[in-house]
Amino acid sequence: MTDKPPAARLAAQSASAAQEQFLTILSREDAMARFDAALFPRDVPHELRPLAAAQGLALARDIVAPIDVPPFDRANVDGFALRARDVADASDSAPLVLVLNGETIACGDEPRILVERGTATPIATGGPVPRGADAVVMIEHTQPASPDTINLRRAASPGQFISYAGSDIARGEVLLRAGTLIGSREIGMLAACGIAEAPVSRRPRVAILSTGDELVQPGARLAPAQIYDTNGAIVAAAVAENGGEPVFRGALPDDEAVLEAAMREALETCDMLILSGGTSKGAGDVSHRIVARLGKPGIIAHGVALKPGKPLCLAVCDGKPVVILPGFPTSAMFTFHDMIVPTLRRMAGLPPRADAKVVARLPVRVPSELGRTEFVMVALVEGENGLLAYPTGKGSGAITSFAQADGFLRIDALADHAPAGAALDVTLFTPHVRVPDLTIIGSHCTGLDLVTGPLARAGLNVRSIAVGSLGGLAAAKRGECDLAPIHLLDEASGVYNAPYLSDGLDLVEGWRRMQGIVHRVGDQRFAGLDAKGAVAAALRDEACLMVNRNQGAGTRILIDRLLAGARPDGYWNQPKSHSAVAAAVAQNRADWGMTIAPVAEAYGLAFLPLTEEHYDLVAPAARRNRPAVQAFLRSLASPESRAALLAAGFRPV
Repeated sequence: MTDKPPAARLAAQSASAAQEQFLTILSREDAMARFDAALFPRDVPHELRPLAAAQGLALARDIVAPIDVPPFDRANVDGFALRARDVADASDSAPLVLVLNGETIACGDEPRILVERGTATPIATGGPVPRGADAVVMIEHTQPASPDTINLRRAASPGQFISYAGSDIARGEVLLRAGTLIGSREIGMLAACGIAEAPVSRRPRVAILSTGDELVQPGARLAPAQIYDTNGAIVAAAVAENGGEPVFRGALPDDEAVLEAAMREALETCDMLILSGGTSKGAGDVSHRIVARLGKPGIIAHGVALKPGKPLCLAVCDGKPVVILPGFPTSAMFTFHDMIVPTLRRMAGLPPRADAKVVARLPVRVPSELGRTEFVMVALVEGENGLLAYPTGKGSGAITSFAQADGFLRIDALADHAPAGAALDVTLFTPHVRVPDLTIIGSHCTGLDLVTGPLARAGLNVRSIAVGSLGGLAAAKRGECDLAPIHLLDEASGVYNAPYLSDGLDLVEGWRRMQGIVHRVGDQRFAGLDAKGAVAAALRDEACLMVNRNQGAGTRILIDRLLAGARPDGYWNQPKSHSAVAAAVAQNRADWGMTIAPVAEAYGLAFLPLTEEHYDLVAPAARRNRPAVQAFLRSLASPESRAALLAAGFRPV
């Protein structure tokens, strides 16, 4: 046991560059074979057990996200937060030297030091990205140069290894509709937002422990740099779905003595122990070290050639299985369903799970990592020539990647991508999949929920996939969606959306959204200024930090037009949503940015109007007469939807 706090432990790790490596990486098949051989054969006891209170029941009302998930920009890897522009020329032959800032950010730490030019801040996976940084580099791609500096051997791109605030779930987004049957994926979505309540053979008792100093239980209030414990709730529900009796023991801090006592007690009273987090190489990850001394034969596999899910740890301690899942929800649930469910069902006396499959075509190229079997979650939509499989991944920290997918496809370890147009097998999460009645692909807006809500309540299955305006326009041209929301300003004509249409595409006018500059209330640098004046003032002040939007977004066109070629500090910080921009300003990681009025109001930010944006929908003419499209158009024109849009801060056309 160590008495150092998490930040100090990570700092020590960064200074010494001493890291624990994964044990020998095993293939998925080898890891499962070793796990089974250590556990079976065994007898299966019998008894009667009730289902979890919400399991198998339907929701009585729509559930709206009360917070952003993640609630702050966070690192996806252990490494260093820095400015991508500083390391654009870094290479193995010409490494760059960066000065380390005087803090190390672990999970649960609130950053306090600005990342200035030429500096970097050590950061752990899941840690909040500090002000000034727009990228994270992996610790494996660096070397200590001195106690206060590092050598960097690879260039970084803006946004690299960062999950932006609200990139998974946006505040005000409809998470689940009334009538939804509650399963593990749905429960996980609710837990991620901190929502605590929602309207045989003996089952093996499975103890579940979440680990992490940053975790808070749903229903409690989040402090800075904390997140809600999603895995505890979602793993417990998945255990119940597959024949186990979940015994949730709560979330414990990364304290070796406390964890070991809890793990030993759990193994005394339960048949199986599942933990989440603590399987990687960070100094705070202690779970696997404890498992190694809990019983024979101990660790069977630590590191499996899977993506997501490489850090998975499998052990057998005196006849009882012990599993340490990765900490991020998507990785945890993929490895649980792929690697752990077969063992759990066998212990419960249940037959193997029957996986249904369909063939679907990939509309886009999907890159992959050589050497690791990769599972890509997809949402199925109906194209002109059959089913299409749209990747839903937002990163391994995104709970909606799993919850909103219909299934997954597999990319072999020897392939570096799956090509666009490839026809691939999709393994379904449920025996049957219902193709959406209405498919919307393009720019997302909370106003869409107000228009599609009546359709969902009428029994129509509506799927909305957020890929940005340009991505939606491309999908409409390929005939892959019914509607593509866009808000693209043509620079030459100053006209929204219409100039981007081509043959076979119609424009449906939607609503107007006021775009403007946001800043924190009371920031005197912007006092008495309009939007253009505020930008001019920000450009004169080198300490005034901007937050941008991603390329391909309609908002980005407005920003670049306003900046007229200027590249102020923060320009390369490019989150992909209005909510992420507002969160960066509200949390003092940036001082100004551009977003829409309803989002600014939700975050309590000062808003300086710039221009009224046209949020319209592109409709492929060949699909215009489909019943679901006509139902959407009727809802859009209805007094009820118009009133709802107006009340939310939009202006119906």
